[in-house]
Amino acid sequence: MTETAEIDWRDGHIPVSRRFDDPYFSLDNGLEETRHVFLTGNSLPDRFRDGFHIAELGFGTGLNLLATAQAWQASQTQGALHFTSFEAYPMTAPDMEQALAAFPELAPLAQQLLAHWPPLDAAEIAPGVTFTLIEGDARETLTRWQGRADAWFLDGFSPARNPELWEPALLQEVARHTAPGGTAASYTAAGHVRRALADAGFTVERAKGFGRKRHMTRARL
Repeated sequence: MTETAEIDWRDGHIPVSRRFDDPYFSLDNGLEETRHVFLTGNSLPDRFRDGFHIAELGFGTGLNLLATAQAWQASQTQGALHFTSFEAYPMTAPDMEQALAAFPELAPLAQQLLAHWPPLDAAEIAPGVTFTLIEGDARETLTRWQGRADAWFLDGFSPARNPELWEPALLQEVARHTAPGGTAASYTAAGHVRRALADAGFTVERAKGFGRKRHMTRARL
C-alpha cells in the first residue's frame, strides 16, 4: 500500500483525517448522508442495470461502496455492478473496521470488504458487485484509467482543506471518463466546484443537502 491515512477519533467512532482535519462522514448519520448525496444524487438505485459502473474520488472508510452494494442487493438487479475508487491515503484495516462498526446493518458487507483489504486486484464483495481500488494521486491515476463511469461519487475532503481533489483539470478528467448521460454528485455546493463541473461539460444543479449542509451538487453530462 501507499502512504496510509492518519486517523483521530471523535466520540470513539467518527474518524477524522489528521492530514486534512476533516471527518470522513457526517456527524449526524454517515450512512443516511451517503444514501442522500451519492445514491439519490445519482438517481440510484433506479438507474442500476447489468454492467453499471460507479467511480469515486476518495474511498475513505468504504462506506459509499458498502451502501451501494446494499442498495444493489435490495434492488435485485441481475448482472454485475462495477465500483472503482481512487484513493491517495488508504485507511489501515483496523481503522476501517473501527469506523464501519458504527453501521451494524452493513456488517456482513464490511466483513467481506475487510477480508479483501487492501485489494490486490478486482474483488467481489457481494454477489455481482466488483470493487477496484486505484491508489495514488487521482490527478495522475485518473488520466491513465481506461474506464468510463455511469455515475461519479465526488467525495474528497472539504474543498477548503483538500483542494487537489477539486481542481478544474481533475474535474475535466472526470468528465472525460464519464459515459454519455452519466452523472456526478457531491456533498459540496462550493461555487468554484460547480463552475468547474459546468466548464467540463456537465449540466449542474444545486440540490438540498443532508443534515447540517443546506445544499449539495448534482450534475449530468
